[in-house]
Amino acid sequence: MSHVLGIDASTTAVKAILLDGSGAVRGIGSSAYEFSVPRPLWSEQDPHLWWDGTVAAIRAVLATTGVPGDDVVAVGLTGQMHGAVLLDGADEVLRPAILWNDQRTGAECDLIREIVGPERLVAITGNDALTGFTAPKLVWVRDHEPEIWGRVAHVLLPKDYVRLRLTGGHAMDKADGSGTMLFDLAARDWSGEVLDALRIDPAWMPPTFEGPEVTGTLTAEAAAATGLRSGTPVVAGGGDQAANAVGVGAVEPGVVALSLGTSGVVFATTDRPLFEARGRVHAFCHAVPGRWHMMSVMLSAAGSLRWFRDAVAPGAEYDDLVAPAAAVPAGSEGLLFLPYLTGERSPYPDPLARGAFVGLTLAHDRRHLTRAVLEGVAFGLRDGLDLMVEAGMPAPSVIRASGGGTSSPLWRQILADVLGAEIATVDTAEGAAYGAGLLAAVGAGWFPTVETAAARLVAATPAAAPGPDAPRYAEVHAVYRELYPALAPTFRRM
Repeated sequence: MSHVLGIDASTTAVKAILLDGSGAVRGIGSSAYEFSVPRPLWSEQDPHLWWDGTVAAIRAVLATTGVPGDDVVAVGLTGQMHGAVLLDGADEVLRPAILWNDQRTGAECDLIREIVGPERLVAITGNDALTGFTAPKLVWVRDHEPEIWGRVAHVLLPKDYVRLRLTGGHAMDKADGSGTMLFDLAARDWSGEVLDALRIDPAWMPPTFEGPEVTGTLTAEAAAATGLRSGTPVVAGGGDQAANAVGVGAVEPGVVALSLGTSGVVFATTDRPLFEARGRVHAFCHAVPGRWHMMSVMLSAAGSLRWFRDAVAPGAEYDDLVAPAAAVPAGSEGLLFLPYLTGERSPYPDPLARGAFVGLTLAHDRRHLTRAVLEGVAFGLRDGLDLMVEAGMPAPSVIRASGGGTSSPLWRQILADVLGAEIATVDTAEGAAYGAGLLAAVGAGWFPTVETAAARLVAATPAAAPGPDAPRYAEVHAVYRELYPALAPTFRRM
């Protein structure tokens, strides 16, 4: 039998999953690590951790399944997006990678808008300048670490450092590349105009490939380290959100995916490069050839429920916390929750936004607060979805949901009512790593297209549909939308 391998180099661990020809997950290996916060707002990581984690995860999954490394016919890569990995001419790491959640580059974002022009920046890249993206990180190094800048020969993203160690070559997929804010979204490749404006040498940027394209093969050294076969093809893959969308089957226009983890992401595949004029939702290339996607991101989705549990009922099971909230009417009897516990990205790119309960009375108890949290997250997701629809995306009738938050029947129903769409769950639980495996399967020739692979291997099951509470939620959402503009000046003063 032959197998493919999907590798996900995330912020906290590398996961390697082994898929057989039926798309079944034969086994999973993982290796955890830490990131560092050397100063307030900074977030960095040693790229060697990703390679060591990859070796350990691959060896673990081969050992636990008993599958010989020679039976793996292709490898797909995914991982954390937006990180800045700087290498010299000998491919040595010049400094710790600056990660997606690093917040040091506010001034650099302002500078980029000033140099390129805010409207022109969005028109080219599909995105506003945000601290999470790669481009402002590079500008920061240019202006604060000139001795490092003078030695740069290559710029990679995190998973592409793993690719370098596997294949010896520099390459990047178009989905992850478009998340650097250095891409021409429509052309699906580097923007000479933006690179020139930011004084970034185009020679530093690797060639880019579509998600299932082969970018290189395993070197003898990498094969000896991992236990895989020398010459095994490695496909381009995709950033974690694009790969997760492949894993849940959101690969064709009209299919929308919702990821309800610590953060919340609404992801919509498009057949042309749509973008929101002010860059309040992201617009990237998809890991599917010839496709793009729009994406709204809220920073504290299921993370809001986790904070609430830890604050008011530490140690409680989530089911025990959430179940009593089902007895509370829609709208939590006048109680609203703003989920901006860690700032926000969509629809308000505001690191100073804060969470709030609004409307508390003596009549409210823990059940009401719990339901208000569930509803507030759903309203925040609806805000991002509305921006995507306003930008030209058709309103979805079905949304494919994944992530820990979707295990709650009550939350699924609230989401269906608030988002105005049927919520379907999928039969895969490995997210981005599974999507990377599907891209590898296409690259190995098992399927002619990504769309074919997803149609055959990913099944969606209806889990909730808009019900009688939907009109009530439309009324409450209108009130919710008034809160951030009213409170934003207070957040800034605080």
